[in-house]
Amino acid sequence: MTTYAALLRGINVGGNKKVPMAELRALLEESGLGAVRTYLQSGQAVFTSEHGDEEALAAELTAAIERRFGFPAGVIVRGHDYLRAVAEACPFPAADLQPKQLHVTYFSVPVDAARFAGIDQPAFLPEEFRLGDRVLYLYAPDGLGRSKLAEQLSRPRLTKDLTATSRNWNTVLRLVEMTAPAQP
Repeated sequence: MTTYAALLRGINVGGNKKVPMAELRALLEESGLGAVRTYLQSGQAVFTSEHGDEEALAAELTAAIERRFGFPAGVIVRGHDYLRAVAEACPFPAADLQPKQLHVTYFSVPVDAARFAGIDQPAFLPEEFRLGDRVLYLYAPDGLGRSKLAEQLSRPRLTKDLTATSRNWNTVLRLVEMTAPAQP
């Protein structure tokens, strides 16, 4: 049995695409997933499954959410080892930063630097980004809401053909904790 986190893209933002967490938990349980828990209202769920295929789980959950709620919501599913590796590989000094300054954008597929080659990174300093394994780390000293670089990074041409969803550093760390194997 593996513990996974499901990251839903674009739900419960500005009163749109409402997905009550109690209903999301019920949907996941009805889908045969175990030990279902949610975190915050912005689309994180943790569950156990013997399935073993993150992409298949994501596709199943995407279809189930559309059937239940009547709109598409991109879903990325990742296990504890991956989530922990993402946190550990952070290229920025996370311990020295406020959580609102550091964000991780998870991608459904690997991306390469060529996708972002058109962004003039020095023009956005002190904001910076770095790519990792199916993630983008963003340092935005004034927060995501004021980040001009985040605006550029979310342009449709950069996220074409993939699901991308961002989380602040507190949520990144919380998901690592929530998906950790139980200690005997």
